[in-house]
Amino acid sequence: MGARAGRLLRRFNVESRAHKEISRSKPEPAPRHETPTPSECPVVSEEIHSKDDPLLFRLKQVYVESKDPLKQTAVVPVLKKVERRPLRHSFPGDHLGIGEITDVPVGKVSIVEALKVLNDHKRSPQTWTLEKIAQDYSLQLKDTKALVEFFIPFEVKIIPPKSDRKQIKST
Repeated sequence: MGARAGRLLRRFNVESRAHKEISRSKPEPAPRHETPTPSECPVVSEEIHSKDDPLLFRLKQVYVESKDPLKQTAVVPVLKKVERRPLRHSFPGDHLGIGEITDVPVGKVSIVEALKVLNDHKRSPQTWTLEKIAQDYSLQLKDTKALVEFFIPFEVKIIPPKSDRKQIKST
């Protein structure tokens, strides 16, 4: 409803408003500053085209010597083959059209493995210690500690409703 009312106000008396805007006087531009032509200022023109002997003498005393740097052949770094380890846990089948991942680089874990590690550590921290997780998944201890400390999986928290409100109960 608001769009319809707005459209009516925009289209109301369009012609007379347009004529009023066209007939309104336009602002005049600011006057330009007059600049002298080169024929009016011969002193500046002569200074530009004349030679300055002391400066010319000093310029002749300056001697610049430069040498091109030696060309160095570009060394292409050889990429090391990254060690990989097989996955311990993965999604069953081709999940969401993503190709099956069979291995990951050493020192890294997949999302599924990270969630499994965090779940195991949360349920039994005495069994799944940081050292055991690091050894089983080929991780460094500092990375494992950071994973457990900062990577928090989703948690569902159910907040009970306030008791003073009436609830509709199913029969």
